[in-house]
Amino acid sequence: MGDTLLLAAFAFGLILGSFLNVCIFRLPYEESIVKPRSHCRGCGAQISWYDNIPLFSYLWLKGACRYCHESIPLQYPLVEAVTGVLSAGTLYKFGYSTSYLLYFLLLVAPLIVIAFIDLEHRIIPNVISIPGIGAGILTTSLLGPGLHPVDRLLFSLIGIATGGGALFLVSWLYEKLRGQEGIGMGDVKLAAMFGAFFGWKGVFVILMLSSLLGSLVGIFLMVVLKKGLKYAVPFGPFLAGGALIYLFYGNALLSWYLGYATHVHN
Repeated sequence: MGDTLLLAAFAFGLILGSFLNVCIFRLPYEESIVKPRSHCRGCGAQISWYDNIPLFSYLWLKGACRYCHESIPLQYPLVEAVTGVLSAGTLYKFGYSTSYLLYFLLLVAPLIVIAFIDLEHRIIPNVISIPGIGAGILTTSLLGPGLHPVDRLLFSLIGIATGGGALFLVSWLYEKLRGQEGIGMGDVKLAAMFGAFFGWKGVFVILMLSSLLGSLVGIFLMVVLKKGLKYAVPFGPFLAGGALIYLFYGNALLSWYLGYATHVHN
């Protein structure tokens, strides 16, 4: 993999990340992601193209609006940088191919939007997760295991039922036992989306990884930041993190787990 291609993928990710910021800030309020043009939320001034160059403009303007000098949220350059890095990482994983484009545009980029929206607003927009299920079926129909189209469709459908069904069951049991909602339906739909992309085996690995990430962060919040047990942390970012880990290292994780399970039973 040449450095030029990786740099181009990083630049492409930066540009897309600028658009993802628009989605992150507007979708929770059901605003159009097309109109109006990008503007300062403080003074309303439209942002010129030279003030909208990913990363560079934030640094050049020292993190403040050119006109009213209100601080620009750090989230803007962070989303751009994360999208750039993950674009390069996806290209490194899959090469310059259809796999890179499909996984980056239909899975990685939406997960970035979902993670940041859920962190701030505690919601996972249906406008991303439900079409994401269709995107997973499409991606699997083109890239999934097996040669027959019916096999690939069944791979996705079983994964959807497993992912969505497993989290729905956990949510239902938690609500019955505790009398309060533990896992939202947004998480259920997101798990179904993962099933469409990765099948039932992938869903279970992602759920385990997500739970592990959530536990580690929960321990950190309690021990270091002195947060109580009732401090609410959205699960969507952990699901997204688990899915990204699986995307990049899924085959290795499955091979390790199957090898470990075989060794233990022997």
